[in-house]
Amino acid sequence: MTDQWTRVIAHADMDAFYASVEQLDDPSLRGKALIVGPNSLRGVVLTASYEARKFGVKSAMPMADAMRRCPNAVVVPPRFDRYQEQSKLIMAAFADFSPSVESISLDEAFIDMTGAEGIFGAPANMARLIRDAVTDATDGLTASVGIAATKYVAKVASDFNKPNGITVVAPKETIEWLDPLPVARLWGAGPKTVPRFHQLGLLTIGDVRRADPHYLKHKFGNGAAHFQALARGEDPRRVATGRQARSMGSDRTLLHDVSCHEEIKQHLKRSADRVARRLRDKGYRCAGVRVKLKTNRFKLHSRQSRLTEPSDCAEHLFVVATELLTQFNDEGPYRLVGLSAYDLSKADDPQQMDLFAQNAKPKALEITIDDCIRKFGKGAIARAADLDKERTVADTTPTMDFIDDIT
Repeated sequence: MTDQWTRVIAHADMDAFYASVEQLDDPSLRGKALIVGPNSLRGVVLTASYEARKFGVKSAMPMADAMRRCPNAVVVPPRFDRYQEQSKLIMAAFADFSPSVESISLDEAFIDMTGAEGIFGAPANMARLIRDAVTDATDGLTASVGIAATKYVAKVASDFNKPNGITVVAPKETIEWLDPLPVARLWGAGPKTVPRFHQLGLLTIGDVRRADPHYLKHKFGNGAAHFQALARGEDPRRVATGRQARSMGSDRTLLHDVSCHEEIKQHLKRSADRVARRLRDKGYRCAGVRVKLKTNRFKLHSRQSRLTEPSDCAEHLFVVATELLTQFNDEGPYRLVGLSAYDLSKADDPQQMDLFAQNAKPKALEITIDDCIRKFGKGAIARAADLDKERTVADTTPTMDFIDDIT
């Protein structure tokens, strides 16, 4: 490897991860158009197999749209425990290549391979070894790997030749490789920004790179310098290791829209129970609570607030969530209710306790409930207030845990 590689960053991204796990576990699903999501037209697609993607089915697409595009698709509910189990195997495989692994979701991570050419060979060989290690560790799942001198280019490269692909972008080839790609490939260029680029006649990354900096700043403000730096392949960020946990959350897409605060509170209570149980299971406390509501017009609103002291108690999370509910101005109706715990710390870390400590009785009760669930299963116990309430779209609602368990 020549001296031009001052850094070697790999980005590994699993191919249609949830769907691929389902096809791995159930061979009868292989080769079929498969959608992972709730068996309800009100829900959204979590992911789709490549056979379904040929019909235009995408992640986060409403299930109703997905089924119109691909009416013969097989729909299976998500199994997040299984996906997390496979994710641990995948991240462990990455850790065999470098001590610097930054997992950014269950199914993708950056790996700093700088200086590893003496062990693993040239970047292209590194990519092949990483890809093969994932397949071996999971007994058949595939990943696509991109390697470049920066995190940004490596991430774009991993998506360039899916599925099961390898793309290596050498530093001297970076600008030439980026130039013809669409502006949507720029980090931060979302659904609102891309049309603005197009209106200015900037269709490719090369167009953005060559644009007058003053003109771009006039149109995009401080974001202009960010976009032009990426267009030149510049990204100074290092692979972050030893990150603190970020958040855990539970979103619920409802069978019927809700507007009444009392109805919304019922769903927030369920989410608080679920998130707090996850916090205790993984040994975390949170210092903040975020509430998310999505209207039936698919407009997303969120509010957040900090706790008086870190907690893993559902009652404490729910009290803050209830207070946040009064801050929403949109009257709905809402089709999704979500609650997240953020600013996480390990439960055994030193804590600055509040002078007026929170009541310990609710947590003692919740720990007892945890024990019952572990012994008799999730359906063994429920709140009396929930017995006559209809369920959400999926009994196994997504648990969004954005944490890093690799040490």
